[in-house]
Amino acid sequence: MTLNILFLTITISKRKESLDEALNQERINKLYEENKDRQISMYRVM
Repeated sequence: MTLNILFLTITISKRKESLDEALNQERINKLYEENKDRQISMYRVM
């Protein structure tokens, strides 16, 4: 009987954002916050 064992090492590292990706993510977060504020203000009026 032959037993073959395979050892595998996986390294996970955080990907660094480029300047364009960081600016785009910041714009998305700003739009998200603006929409959230709009929704909250609509419920306050009612």
